[in-house]
Amino acid sequence: MQQITPMPIPGLIDPVPVPREVTPRADGRVDLIGLSRKQIIAVFEQAGLDAKAAKLRAKQVFHWLYHRGVTEFEAMTDIAKTMRPWLAERFVIGRPEVVEAQVSSDGTRKWLLRTADNHDFEMVFIPDATRGTLCVSSQVGCTLNCRFCHTGTMRLVRNLTPGEIVGQVMLARDVLGEWPRGSMAGLDFDDAEDDEASDYTPDGRLLTNIVMMGMGEPLYNFDHVRDALKVVMDGDGLALSKRRITLSTSGVVPMMARAGEEIGVNLAVSLHAVTKEVRDEIVPINRKYGIEELLQACADYPGASNARRITFEYVMLRDKNDRDSDAHELVRLIKQYGLPAKVNLIPFNPWPGAPYECSTPERIKSFAKIVFDAGISAPVRTPRGRDIDAACGQLKTAAERKSRAEVDRLLEEKQAALG
Repeated sequence: MQQITPMPIPGLIDPVPVPREVTPRADGRVDLIGLSRKQIIAVFEQAGLDAKAAKLRAKQVFHWLYHRGVTEFEAMTDIAKTMRPWLAERFVIGRPEVVEAQVSSDGTRKWLLRTADNHDFEMVFIPDATRGTLCVSSQVGCTLNCRFCHTGTMRLVRNLTPGEIVGQVMLARDVLGEWPRGSMAGLDFDDAEDDEASDYTPDGRLLTNIVMMGMGEPLYNFDHVRDALKVVMDGDGLALSKRRITLSTSGVVPMMARAGEEIGVNLAVSLHAVTKEVRDEIVPINRKYGIEELLQACADYPGASNARRITFEYVMLRDKNDRDSDAHELVRLIKQYGLPAKVNLIPFNPWPGAPYECSTPERIKSFAKIVFDAGISAPVRTPRGRDIDAACGQLKTAAERKSRAEVDRLLEEKQAALG
């Protein structure tokens, strides 16, 4: 992986989403993971190949990287033996460093990963009966400070690069043994040899879906997220359909239309409240882009339709946003803006020092019924991975446990930086 200069910690709620160039590796080699075919052609030409040779080698290498998942140039058997050392001297095929791998009692898997410049972040794989979803991170830490979210208590360290984003998908496929002639060798999980492919999809893949819902706000790392997802969706490589990828935002309104136009994946919005007062508290970006502005951006989202509904994430917080009147207002807003929508109701996942409690099962059931009876799908998400802090809102790489007073102090400091 490339060495990358850490980003200053601004703590801003509305930073300018400007991509940063990847800092060159100390050994001068270029990491190919995260690069598109055109970019691979370009770096091959810069390394001395003529245009025709660069195009041919890039096509071969792209296939081996993203379709076959190899990690050594020596394994690229259709490339001349004399060419492989030339590639190895100039290029590298990276993966994130795995610091720790955990498996939950419900089968959810979480990895603590480390960048080349020693910053930690997490990714999570959630297996279900008919799909397997990889929750991918876009930043180390988080720009925002959503009060119910453990990740929100972290400061933003820096954006992840396209290679570090794509690398999460590559690593997951390594671990799941999903490359042609894939192997589970070196896997730390006790159930590594279980063959559950028949429980997932006809083509035998465990990893069927990606959600950009890990650490960070994807739309504040727009260019790198876009470029990474285009690599993931390339039909000659990882070939994951845009209909199987969901990008979640807390409401970065100016970037939402670009996400629809330039990426075209499914949209999820972390709504979590239906009044300005409550959303200002628990999702502070609402102070910058209010509910009405956010919902209008949803209504304008390119490609949204009844076949591709916008998902509204709504965490259920006891005595905060879970009243019947909140449910009725949610229905009213969705209908007012004519949104093709579904609502994912998320029981709050506790973490040390959290300032909220989860709504009771009875309250969640009543809330869901009101929304459902209005003709809007409102499934209650089953908490997954709670025992390894892998559930929604629990991702945080710091090992220390903070008291509620400490969490409040950190949030106050972060909010003071926001202005």
